Amino acid sequence: MSTIRWTEDRTARSARWHSENATPPPARVVVADDRMPADTAHRLAAGGTALLWRGDYHNARHLLRAMGRRLDRAAPRRPGATALDMYRAHRAARGQRARVLGRLVVLLDAAYALDLRRAPDVRAACAEAYGPGRGPMVVSLTELLGVIGARQWRVRGVEVPALGARVHPHYGVFSPVRGEYVDLVARAPLPGRRTAFDLGTGTGVLATVLARRGVGRVTATDISARARACARDNVRRLGLGNRVQVADGPALYPEGRADVVVCNPPWLPGSPSSALERGVYDADSGMLRAFLTGLAAHLEPGGEGWLILSDLAERLGLRREDEVTEAIAAAGLHVVDRMDTHPNHRRARDTTDPLHAARGAEVTSLWRLSAP
Repeated sequence: MSTIRWTEDRTARSARWHSENATPPPARVVVADDRMPADTAHRLAAGGTALLWRGDYHNARHLLRAMGRRLDRAAPRRPGATALDMYRAHRAARGQRARVLGRLVVLLDAAYALDLRRAPDVRAACAEAYGPGRGPMVVSLTELLGVIGARQWRVRGVEVPALGARVHPHYGVFSPVRGEYVDLVARAPLPGRRTAFDLGTGTGVLATVLARRGVGRVTATDISARARACARDNVRRLGLGNRVQVADGPALYPEGRADVVVCNPPWLPGSPSSALERGVYDADSGMLRAFLTGLAAHLEPGGEGWLILSDLAERLGLRREDEVTEAIAAAGLHVVDRMDTHPNHRRARDTTDPLHAARGAEVTSLWRLSAP
């Protein structure tokens, strides 16, 4: 083990640092291999030192799990805390965990090959996630494992019963593994079938459901270029290119008006720390409010806006119980109806995770909104 800097390591000298969650490059790096004890790795990583792994690939994964166990044991317990206090402490602990485990890093060559003993071929997965290679780069092993997992999701796809088909999520695009909100869109009565907008389309799943229900022209938008590419891929796979158009730019609303405007914003107020978290956290409820304030100007006469939202934020104390209805009224909108469903995900046994504990009673709703 020797203390190095990026520019002083012979094989990593020309490598660039890459992090999807914008983590800055580490200031101090040591070379690590199979001889490094987990206690040493945990101590160095917790102190801010990155570990450039040169050993066996599977041993690196074992080391990650061992470091994770040490972090779990060190996590404080807060009996009697409120749901909001538990949530904040839990998210802070998850952030610290991500930072520490993210300091175990690996080197990818210009073709995204991983030169470690027993390492898998990660070139296709990295090319799909990162695009064409631009020379050697250093990434955290946790990020690389996420890239590998995303490749598997993309190949297998996710079964969507409302479509009778699979959608294929790309790296960094939220996967529709929880299907209750898709079923709500499949069941809600359509006020018209000529046009629809799907705002924040992600994989394009709701846009394709609307097209399968007979809407003649659906326009899908998303601020993420990855999501737009993913939606186009799924529209093509499902043979719906003549009915679903994915907008080119990052605007929330496309030009014009529609009979139905669907929006499934991130359900929790908060700042996302990675590309994937943008599907979970909505900073200052910005997307929710932008949807509501812009809806009236984009509805055809007699049209409806469908807001799909969970009450998880209210159960965690992140949003007041009447905050959504107040925002709807402030936008000059009327609630036509509200369709509720209980998620069918497994109830988590770990009640120390406030997100899992709150989901036991969670309700997902489709609000049917109209404008004067």
